[in-house]
Amino acid sequence: MKRIDLLSLEPNAYKAMFGLESYLQNTSLQKSHYELIKIRASQMNGCAFCLDMHTKDAIKIGETQQRIFLLNAWRETSLFTEEEKTLLDLTEKITLIHQGGVSDELYEKAVNTFGEHYLAQIIMAIVAINGWNRIAISTHKDVAK
Repeated sequence: MKRIDLLSLEPNAYKAMFGLESYLQNTSLQKSHYELIKIRASQMNGCAFCLDMHTKDAIKIGETQQRIFLLNAWRETSLFTEEEKTLLDLTEKITLIHQGGVSDELYEKAVNTFGEHYLAQIIMAIVAINGWNRIAISTHKDVAK
């Protein structure tokens, strides 16, 4: 069944989402951190469109294929730094917020690792990709061939 084209029907909604993206592009959030967030949340949400886009974007900025391949098993590998592991843990806990959310322990670790302003940017990045995932999945946005 063909789904709606949200961009055509509600361009102001997309404009608002792109406003959040514009904000994120102008923060101190590292591009590598943002791509890890986008890929991991998209894996968890099962968003093929976003996975296709963001794995390509990550490779363009120097991310390795090995790290991308092993991202869903980040806890079992030494390929990710402690900082990145905190970032990925936050991504998972916020993406699956209904499963208990961010514990006080993880929150404290994140503040100590990143500082409050950077943590705020991380949270907004996780919110953004989860929004995009939900748009792409609910409208069956297809992967470009």
